[in-house]
Amino acid sequence: MSLLSAFESTLGGRADGTWAAPGRVNLIGEHTDYNDGFVLPLALPQGVVAAVAKRSDGLLRMASRQADGRVETRVDTLAPGSVTGWAAYVAGVVWSLREAGHEVGGLDILVDGDVPPGAGLSSSAALECATALAIKDLYDLDVEPAAMARLAQRAENDFVGMPCGIMDQSASLLCEREHVLFLDTRTLVTEQVPFDLGTHGLALLVVDTRAPHQLVDGEYAARRRACEEAAAALGITALRDIEPDGLEEALARLDDEVSRKRVRHVVTEDARVLETVARLRGGSPDTIGPLLTASHESLRDDFEVTVPELDKAVEAALDAGALGARMTGGGFGGCVIALVQADAGEVVARRVAEAFAGAGFGAPAAFVAQPSAGARRIT
Repeated sequence: MSLLSAFESTLGGRADGTWAAPGRVNLIGEHTDYNDGFVLPLALPQGVVAAVAKRSDGLLRMASRQADGRVETRVDTLAPGSVTGWAAYVAGVVWSLREAGHEVGGLDILVDGDVPPGAGLSSSAALECATALAIKDLYDLDVEPAAMARLAQRAENDFVGMPCGIMDQSASLLCEREHVLFLDTRTLVTEQVPFDLGTHGLALLVVDTRAPHQLVDGEYAARRRACEEAAAALGITALRDIEPDGLEEALARLDDEVSRKRVRHVVTEDARVLETVARLRGGSPDTIGPLLTASHESLRDDFEVTVPELDKAVEAALDAGALGARMTGGGFGGCVIALVQADAGEVVARRVAEAFAGAGFGAPAAFVAQPSAGARRIT
């Protein structure tokens, strides 16, 4: 059954249109976005599609093809905690737009998605951004994409309770085909950097370890809090303000080893993003592999957000000939990316699966990432 037909049978009436927003893979720049740093994501073909109809009675009705039943509330009673589960990401966007002074009334929304949930590929941001774009069009709101990303981020931060940075929403809204999005999360200045790996005989393999990826329950928030406390102790606005050549001096001023490790990751990761961008601008994507691997090692040893499945996947991919590999996303489960020769993807994926079987892990899944377009109206 098509999404529009499912809308009619689930919510009644006809949708006013459909909107899509993609999930994302972050090439490099992990846990830097909430430190005012640099990130380099790309959008995936997988994403969320929302069929939406405007209502005149202030009622918000939400349904998902991946969940049973529907959730109903009123837009004028929305408040953090009033909606939970997957629907909180939709309701949170409505709440965020209204809190910003936009006149948003009732809606019927049916969503469908093919981003693997819990894989760290930002299915939540895709859901938020598809919803936000639909509301913008249906209620004729004057909201620029960068501002829309901020509003979607606020929905996740303040309504859902997940203290994410701005990267995921920016990637879902702003990415372009065959490019990665170079984003300065302090200034929100962006650059579309060419990333057509096929012309260089390369591919970006994504391995979903299928290790549970749960961030709302505290670990992500703890890392962000540690970074903010370290910045305060150093008397700076954010860890972005530490230059690489000033890192050792900054580390010497911190009292505990955990803070020093967190700071070292963020400062070196920002530097790795800038170096990766420079190499891509120079037309040398085949040289970025060691930067990806160094990123993973830093996330494992200094930021301590990997799990055995992520480390095993990186190790196996490198042993199988990958040019570089790293975990992507917030960590504690989710996915690994590996830069591979275009004809080696299946071999690398098979070797990772064999390593997982040998370690007693469940079978992973793998696919080749295709840099895709950001959020858009379909019908």
